[in-house]
Amino acid sequence: MTDLRKQARGRECLIRLPTICNHNPETVVLCHVRLAGITGAGQKAPDILGAYGCSDCHAECDRRTTFLATEDVKRWFYEGVLRTIALLANERVLKW
Repeated sequence: MTDLRKQARGRECLIRLPTICNHNPETVVLCHVRLAGITGAGQKAPDILGAYGCSDCHAECDRRTTFLATEDVKRWFYEGVLRTIALLANERVLKW
């Protein structure tokens, strides 16, 4: 499978947190979901459960900054995961 983390470089932020997103493709990385039962105790989620996010959206989703409500951030992050999966499927990076 393609390295989805490398695919993130230079991409558009797909998390798009209002008032947070810096819209700078140079800062975009693959941001991994944090969810009980999937992650924890030093275990990172599989790359397929990630979203392309700029450095500012990534910081907010990881809660290194807390400008937005947690539930709102989760929703926008999960939407970003779906946008990322759809983009990769359209580009035929993901094969079903």
